[in-house]
Amino acid sequence: MNNNRRRNFRPRSQKNNFRRRSGGSLNSSGSNNLNNNGNMNFNRNGSMNNIHNVEKAMQKYQQLAKDAQSNGDPVLAQNYLQHADHYLRRFNELNERRENSIDKSISEEKSLPKEEVFDKETQSQSSNQ
Repeated sequence: MNNNRRRNFRPRSQKNNFRRRSGGSLNSSGSNNLNNNGNMNFNRNGSMNNIHNVEKAMQKYQQLAKDAQSNGDPVLAQNYLQHADHYLRRFNELNERRENSIDKSISEEKSLPKEEVFDKETQSQSSNQ
């Protein structure tokens, strides 16, 4: 074996292949970049909008807080509880949004069947005559 042999260093010809955190903007002044909020693209996969993922994360942090408390680390337990509280607020927000959309769709469905029932009744009466 040739473990003593040196590898030759091959420098990269282009360093522009790396991703930039600035969003790939070529404008160096930044004056034209209105969306400079770092949180805008924080969660691209939408996991914070999926109620099941939010609930799972909340339960995970609650369990981590219990484990940290049982290990005698109250600071870490408090940290995990704050994370769990954040996910609890998000969970409640998503539940409220879902309930509002369900209530809205139910009220729309209640208004539609009356018209459909009236149309069906008139059709059945005209077919009987």
